[in-house]
Amino acid sequence: MKYIISGTNRRGSRTRGLATLIQNLYQEQGEEVGIIDLAELPFQELTGEQYGGNGLSSRWVEAINKINLSEGLIFVVPEYNGSLPGALKYFMDHWKYPDSYEYRPVCFVGLGAGPFSGIRPVEHLQHIMGYRNAFQFPIRVFVTTVAKNFVDGVIQDPLVMQLLKDQVVGFQKYVKALESQGLDANAMNARRIKK
Repeated sequence: MKYIISGTNRRGSRTRGLATLIQNLYQEQGEEVGIIDLAELPFQELTGEQYGGNGLSSRWVEAINKINLSEGLIFVVPEYNGSLPGALKYFMDHWKYPDSYEYRPVCFVGLGAGPFSGIRPVEHLQHIMGYRNAFQFPIRVFVTTVAKNFVDGVIQDPLVMQLLKDQVVGFQKYVKALESQGLDANAMNARRIKK
């Protein structure tokens, strides 16, 4: 299963709404995709001593296991202060390397308040995922001026909506192509464990 990461711990965020819209687009293409909503995770339990997954509660372990077993990850990430939310980075700091990252197919949707927002958090995530050897799907989508462009769960700009649909279909093909060649994270991790 693929998972959409709703990349902020702010409750009732547009990020979560956009993640739901994207989940529905996958459903229209015949695929069930889960959502990992950072607003539902107990960040207050983190002490800074559980890096790499040691000593985490069952809710954190479950979320990280979803990452480690996923066929692919769709990041929906808002721009906070010219970057990605600290909660998302902190979540990722608790993932296990290489299992969570290496050969994992990923794609990105950025959103923000200004006319150029959403680009910077996606580019920062691309640096992290590139460093950690994930497979990055090249079609990125940016929902700028999000308060005007995403209203009551509906994308107002038809071009942005079409880009989201194109990303969904393209990412499905991308993940299948990697799987057909045994290059997906789950196949590569299984090979590494056998050695």
